[in-house]
Amino acid sequence: MSDLHLHIISFDVPYPANYGGVIDVFYKAKALASKGVKVHLHCFQYGRKPSMVLEDLFYEVKYYRRDISKKHLFKSDPYIVSSRDSKQLVSNLRKDDYPILMEGLHTTALLSERSLKGRKRIVRTHNIEHDYYQNLAKVETDIFKKYYFYNEAVKLKRYESILQKADLLLSISKNDEAYFSSLYNNVDFIPAFHPFKAVTSKIGKGKYALYHGNLSVGENWNAAKFLLNNVFDDLNIPLKVAGLKPPKQLVSQLSGMKNVELISNPDDKTLNELIENAHVNVSVTAQKTGLKLKLLNTLYNGRFCLVNDKMLSGSELDDLCIIANDKGTLKRQLKMLFEQKFDQNKIDTRKIKLGTIYNNGNNVDHLISLIR
Repeated sequence: MSDLHLHIISFDVPYPANYGGVIDVFYKAKALASKGVKVHLHCFQYGRKPSMVLEDLFYEVKYYRRDISKKHLFKSDPYIVSSRDSKQLVSNLRKDDYPILMEGLHTTALLSERSLKGRKRIVRTHNIEHDYYQNLAKVETDIFKKYYFYNEAVKLKRYESILQKADLLLSISKNDEAYFSSLYNNVDFIPAFHPFKAVTSKIGKGKYALYHGNLSVGENWNAAKFLLNNVFDDLNIPLKVAGLKPPKQLVSQLSGMKNVELISNPDDKTLNELIENAHVNVSVTAQKTGLKLKLLNTLYNGRFCLVNDKMLSGSELDDLCIIANDKGTLKRQLKMLFEQKFDQNKIDTRKIKLGTIYNNGNNVDHLISLIR
């Protein structure tokens, strides 16, 4: 069988793979390369540096400066798309006729490129983007950012029909698959790729609950505030909050609470230890979008996983989690869980379910068959 070459267009440099979107990009590309696919990785750059790890893993890696100037705010196309429109990228893609995988709606300016017509063009949808931006706008307090998010949501909704020009759409969750299938003919579901190889959850009991997330993101900061103000305000259960770049407001609020500890900017090792040793990993969100990769992290590596239903949005993982959608239920469930031990049966159930749906090996075989 002849070599399979594939261009992957990434909206950001996907290493280090330390936030939602790039985790899927990096581990998908890595899984493809491990199966012998010659991956030509094209990365838009805006803050992250070129990486030798990528050079070592992939057949070819190229970088393009993302133009983040304000002029793109006044264009009819969404900012996340027009700031990633690159003539150099098109010129590089025209040197051969290999299939092209675009990561996110962000990189789909290529779908209107006439010179690439006739090429196999696949889009990985990471989200229903206009919903995602609408939700960002709702929780944003800065008036200028709020306006930007609303404006971008309107543009994204209008722009999305460009996906008709793709040969194939790969949705990341069952909810997204249902949405895109109602509008487009060529949709397939491929779950998120991730770094976890085996369930390593510890049996027994931990001494605290953990909430973790990138705290500079409004959605996560709001979730942390909700837990502090409404759930752990009068619970006699220690809570640790861990995450990147916590805002000053959150830091000062936490410093006044006796049962709560903030771990700012933990490295991977520290975060993994926090997840493994917690008795309950709590994850709540107001955003019913995409797949939350931190959910997979806690199911592979942590004990009890307490979530609201929006956290599960189309993940097929409901029966591995305890679900609570309001402050009263969250409090009750936390008290009950701290009376229980986490046992081997729960680990075995996770192994079966995660090994079926979220198995990188099976999912990459399916992806290769679609590309071929």
